[in-house]
Amino acid sequence: MELSWVTVPTPLPSGPMRFGVTDRGVAAAGYVCDGPVPECTDARRADLVRARVGEYFAGGRRELELPIDWRLASGPHLAVLRRLWADVGWGSTITYGELAARSGVFTEPSEPGVPARTVGQMMGANPLPLLVPCHRVVAADGLGGFGGAWHGVETKRWLLTLEGVLPPTLDWSGPEL
Repeated sequence: MELSWVTVPTPLPSGPMRFGVTDRGVAAAGYVCDGPVPECTDARRADLVRARVGEYFAGGRRELELPIDWRLASGPHLAVLRRLWADVGWGSTITYGELAARSGVFTEPSEPGVPARTVGQMMGANPLPLLVPCHRVVAADGLGGFGGAWHGVETKRWLLTLEGVLPPTLDWSGPEL
């Protein structure tokens, strides 16, 4: 699978995002843009990604509606990501435990909390953040985590505020809601 990348400016605390595209669709995304990557030279694909992501961050689009190339996930991880993508839309959240139960992946008895923690790890390894909205997966008692970087939880908070799940704070820097 050959990826080329589209960099899109965002108002997120993490800065711009990168989207890895293939002939099938978007296969990868990332909140931090470190190091050089092969840029997408297909203007149609690049323009579509930039337009849809820009509209989302401006508050004018609730779903990105970009074609997804699922090849970077497989097995139980893919099943959980597809369930999240299909079931949890704009302005909604689901707990790690609820997503584990709904996914159908965790059918064997386990220690309490293990499926929820496993889903948390799967969300941390989501190759398609924003498109497959892992920011909408929360802990039973709060926001939960979101990537290990300094901006992780603040990025999650920003996205959930944009989607109306959380109320804007006095320092909200997003579009008028």
